[in-house]
Amino acid sequence: MSEMVNVKINGQAVAVPKGSTVLEAAHAANITIPTLCFLKDINEIGACRMCVVEVNEGRGFRVVAACVYPVSEGMEVLTNTPKILDSRKKTMQLLLSDHDRKCLSCVRSKNCELQRLAHDLGIEDDGYYDGITMDYAVDKTAPHMFRDNNKCILCRRCVAACEKTQGIGVIGANDRGFATHIGSAFEKGLGETACVSCGQCIAVCPTGALSETDFTDEVLAAIADPNKKVVVNTAPSVRAGLGECFGMPIGTNVEGKMVAALRRLGFDLVFDTNFAADLTIIEEGTELLTRVQKGGVLPMITSCSPGWVKFCEHYFPDLIPNLSTCKSPQQMFGAIIKTYFAEKMGWDPKDIVCVSIMPCTAKKFEMGRENQAASGYPDIDYALTTRELGRLIDRAGIDFTALPDEKFDDPLGIFSGAGLIFGATGGVMEAALRFAVEKISGDTLPAEKLDFKEVRGTEDIKEASYTVGDLTVKVAVVSGLANARKLMEKVRAGEADYTFIEVMACPGGCVNGGGQPIQPASVRNFTDLRALRAKALYDQDAAMTLRKSQDNPSIQAVYGEYLGEPGGHKAHEILHTSYVARKIHF
Repeated sequence: MSEMVNVKINGQAVAVPKGSTVLEAAHAANITIPTLCFLKDINEIGACRMCVVEVNEGRGFRVVAACVYPVSEGMEVLTNTPKILDSRKKTMQLLLSDHDRKCLSCVRSKNCELQRLAHDLGIEDDGYYDGITMDYAVDKTAPHMFRDNNKCILCRRCVAACEKTQGIGVIGANDRGFATHIGSAFEKGLGETACVSCGQCIAVCPTGALSETDFTDEVLAAIADPNKKVVVNTAPSVRAGLGECFGMPIGTNVEGKMVAALRRLGFDLVFDTNFAADLTIIEEGTELLTRVQKGGVLPMITSCSPGWVKFCEHYFPDLIPNLSTCKSPQQMFGAIIKTYFAEKMGWDPKDIVCVSIMPCTAKKFEMGRENQAASGYPDIDYALTTRELGRLIDRAGIDFTALPDEKFDDPLGIFSGAGLIFGATGGVMEAALRFAVEKISGDTLPAEKLDFKEVRGTEDIKEASYTVGDLTVKVAVVSGLANARKLMEKVRAGEADYTFIEVMACPGGCVNGGGQPIQPASVRNFTDLRALRAKALYDQDAAMTLRKSQDNPSIQAVYGEYLGEPGGHKAHEILHTSYVARKIHF
């Protein structure tokens, strides 16, 4: 049991574990201390000074940064004295003195930590510290996002996410003093670096300095075009995150309301990417078994996370042969829509606009990759993030929380629980195991044996071994690219004897993707977003009757009517892709 320390915060007694910071102690006492730079475990630098408090350890009160200052026995803490409020207000005024205060048109308006704190501190736009300001060009070189340093407050959260969470480090602080700004080496545009498009920097930014490339205008224009058939598909994690855009509790499954909203936005058909996740399992599982039985390259590594794939191409090009050649579920969905489904409906693929709603900014990069146009036209025309869909619903004046629950359209809206859990780290592996065990053994897995809980959870790296007949399959699951780097170094060195590895670029998997709803640091630091969102998917899976990809009748129909055998020639032409070794640009 941890040794406890007794402190008083604003006169309230609270006991917290030894080693806790003043910020953590205040949280335990249900007192919020504002922060801007602090992110637990990765950006504990005490730089912004917004969290200052007064503490007394027996020598009189003095001012410290709550986010990094440890508590001590008998400490007294005051969080909102006139002195502290005045200090925070002056700090905020200084931050705003060199800030582009165009809040009305900012993508983060109403969900900006800087804006909210300025309001709470009673800051007026009075130019108190007006003077020389910097003027930066907006960096739009990356396909998935932009950087507007005119709105940056130099909190360095993005730098920490890139370097520590993802192990990439293509951004940092350039220049010094008043000229300090966040950028890449040699002032290269982000699109000229080895950025993998994961969007984790966007997810932690407290302002509108970073945001995804927005395609909502283009999607609305396509919907309004009478000559276009606009088909939308939604990734599994979107239903577990979208409700947060409308004030609903984290982890609320809003699948039915999401479908209703998409219909009211005017999409011709509303399908589920989970269908394509089921398709991915059949193709990927077949590919794995073929490699095992015929001596192919092992371990085979999943390819459904485009951020991971690009990371592999940049940093581990020698392991490209280990990647599954399967397209991601997003791309498989578009490929099937513009081939099989177009033929079935009598539609010309050139008249189809395929839109995907994703928790992932890397999908915006992926849709433009080579070998992603099975019909001769791009598999996916537009990839929107969960956040973009939230803004689109708001823009259309739809009262999301009042919507009824509606179902996806048939037949490509039918999915199994295996496809659904793709959104959580370990989900792809578990779905593959549900397929592979049956395929190898020839027996039907009973319902009570469908949960492979060894690969579940938000741990950085998980390992498990399964014996089916005479075959032993050793698997690993990893999320977050810094963790993936550690595992790939072992694979490269021949120290990892795995058969199959699942890699997700974002920590916790797609539920924590760079395109999911923004949560402020006050929530991120004390709430396990990954676990709450993932629970929504696992709960739905557990309640379903159809829980194995191979049992999906729509998948069976696609193979029977169009693709032929899983892993066959036609399936490879439409559902598989290729990769390219990329240079490491810093």
